[in-house]
Amino acid sequence: MEADQLREAFINFFKSKDHAQIGSASLIPENDPTVLFTTAGMHPLVPYLLGEKHPMGKRLVDFQKCIRTGDIDEVGDYSHLTFFEMLGNWSLGDYFKKESIAFSHEFLTKHLGFTNDQLAVTAFAGEEGIPRDEETAEIWKSHGMKDEQIFFYGREDNWWGPAGVTGPCGPDTEIFYDNGQPKCGPDCGPSCHCGKYTEIWNNVFMQYFKNDKGEFEPLAQKNVDTGMGLERICCITEGKKSVYDTSLFTGIIAELEEISGRKYEGDAIRDFRIIADHLRAATFILGDGVVPAKVGQGYILRRLIRRAARNMSKLGYDEVFMDRVCAKIVDQYGDAYPELIREKDNICRNIRAEEEKFHSTLVKGLRRFNEMVANAGDAKVMDGELVFRLYDTFGFPVELTAELAAEKGLTVDMEDFQNRFRTHQEKSRAGSEQTFKGGLADNSEETTKLHTATHLLNAALRELIDPNIRQKGSNITADRLRFDFNFDRKLTPEELKSIEAFVNDAIQKDIPVVCEEMPVEDAKASGAIGVFDNKYGAIVKVYKIGDVSAELCGGPHVSHTGEIQGFKIKKEESSAAGVRRIKAVVGKF
Repeated sequence: MEADQLREAFINFFKSKDHAQIGSASLIPENDPTVLFTTAGMHPLVPYLLGEKHPMGKRLVDFQKCIRTGDIDEVGDYSHLTFFEMLGNWSLGDYFKKESIAFSHEFLTKHLGFTNDQLAVTAFAGEEGIPRDEETAEIWKSHGMKDEQIFFYGREDNWWGPAGVTGPCGPDTEIFYDNGQPKCGPDCGPSCHCGKYTEIWNNVFMQYFKNDKGEFEPLAQKNVDTGMGLERICCITEGKKSVYDTSLFTGIIAELEEISGRKYEGDAIRDFRIIADHLRAATFILGDGVVPAKVGQGYILRRLIRRAARNMSKLGYDEVFMDRVCAKIVDQYGDAYPELIREKDNICRNIRAEEEKFHSTLVKGLRRFNEMVANAGDAKVMDGELVFRLYDTFGFPVELTAELAAEKGLTVDMEDFQNRFRTHQEKSRAGSEQTFKGGLADNSEETTKLHTATHLLNAALRELIDPNIRQKGSNITADRLRFDFNFDRKLTPEELKSIEAFVNDAIQKDIPVVCEEMPVEDAKASGAIGVFDNKYGAIVKVYKIGDVSAELCGGPHVSHTGEIQGFKIKKEESSAAGVRRIKAVVGKF
């Protein structure tokens, strides 16, 4: 079964089980400062997993676009990806283990054609204070799974959360495909990495709350959160050895073959895969309004584009090409993700501009390399610091530097370079992935005030500066808000003062913040702002602050604006080309 068929089959199956389909949220988290990108299907549903009512009900299903960069240097093997799609279904205080496992088993066996013999499952082994999850094992047995197909593992493998010190958490059951190869030893099981088992689905049962004493209390609202990686299940149903050989990539790779004049074979395979993965990720990130920049999401985007360009150069092609591939990706994914079609021109224009800029940077990098060689004097070895500087500043792969050095009769201190690269990699991974582990956003009193303040700030910008201003990004910590918006010049001191006054006036009036659920067409007609795409579903939440602001949002919010106390802009700066950024704080001043 190919990718488009899998998406449709999954959605239709859960619709038949009374789940409401919701659209994919943006790759840019709406209210979570702990991560740069949406990294899991549950990420946009955080408020509802914490107890807020979802306008579409207690049973939900979707396919969600995700980005993870922690394993970017592994991309190009048989399974690692930067961009991926997650199929998910949720119970928000409705059904629990019995129904969740029954749904998963039915879909895998009745709709995808797996037999029980091709499956293996895991359950939580238990620990002090938390019992062994025999309930999950017994449910699997009721569906014909044998004892030898059920494996018990500890917290590292079969437990989720909490995201912080306290919060919701619980055991999970993971479902694996068993390809039938012999076991590698007596302890071989799903936790083994011999290749016999491939994880295809994870069902998380949020049934506990870990309190500040370290105790696990039963949750009042028990949730189910499941995730199935589309690329991984597609690889199995299509009978491929690599996700890159599935229907999700064949068209992209064929386009790269035509452009480069090379074949997807031999030593070129990994380069093709890296380019295909990175351009697919870049297309989706650009489609959500991010542009290349020096920090944040824009930096990750720039890094992906430049890595793709370097690998295309390794294939012997040094011309501008990415917009052709991005157009192909938009055409392939446009039905599932219509925002790509709307943004196609912007996607192609921005990626072409960044690629052209990088080609110019490469020329500068070659000039810098020659200067380094000239300054090396009689030295026969280029030290790792110089080589890493070329990599980090100009995007030179170490292989290219080594080739250029060899032409000059020099060698590269690879050990020194690798040490510096590993240090850089660890810092990059910590920065890009940050602390999000499928976790819950900070919904503290302070972040709630700041989140509501962004609505007032957005209204002030549209009222006082330009009615065409739109939010381009938001990041909230417990200390401050950061709000990105489209605008092509620096705001004047007078404009900033007027914006502050507008927001503080709304705060002083102590306006009620009211949430109304309504059909999406009524929300449009009412003048509410937001990105009206397939993300929201038929019923949406509109948060209204008197006649000042009306926005589609998932919360959290204060009940009256007076709770914010005060608003002060700390900084206004450029975030990217055509995008400005305001940092502000709230409280008494």
